[in-house]
Amino acid sequence: MSPRAADTPTGGSISTLAPSRPQTAGQWVRLVGNLLNLTTLLGLAVGAIGGATFRRGPRGLILGEGYRYAFPAAGAFTIGNVSTTARSWNDLLRELPTLLTHEERHTWQYLYCLGLPFYVLYTICMGWSWLRTGDRAARNLFERLAGLSDGGYRDLPTRSVGAGFRALFALLRPRRH
Repeated sequence: MSPRAADTPTGGSISTLAPSRPQTAGQWVRLVGNLLNLTTLLGLAVGAIGGATFRRGPRGLILGEGYRYAFPAAGAFTIGNVSTTARSWNDLLRELPTLLTHEERHTWQYLYCLGLPFYVLYTICMGWSWLRTGDRAARNLFERLAGLSDGGYRDLPTRSVGAGFRALFALLRPRRH
């Protein structure tokens, strides 16, 4: 069994978008911890700058919708306890019903990383994943622990580190016209 699903204090998968307070002591710790480490406030600020509107979500999450920028490049992204998308959560979850469960797992990662160090660690893991697979998520530890398929990602075979560096150097090579 994967450590992501049963071994996290999320209380299982999210089956509704109905707003609720945190349902477990762990979820309360996550809510307060991500406020104290400032990531939830950062999530609200990034979403507001991107034009998102917010609403209360399940388990103390905050859901942002209508984000207008192309970065980060994802169907949804989470900062602290704020999960934001360019679309509506109702529409998004019709296509990928497990996405909010995936995003909730990222909220725990912010807590475990004590906030902003998450970005350094996530970036390193994203680089490793690209080097090994050519994809930013397939071997990214954070995405794997959040559940690749729950987030709409594919598990890809690995390539050698040498092949990854050759692909990187090919991208950096000047193009001839």
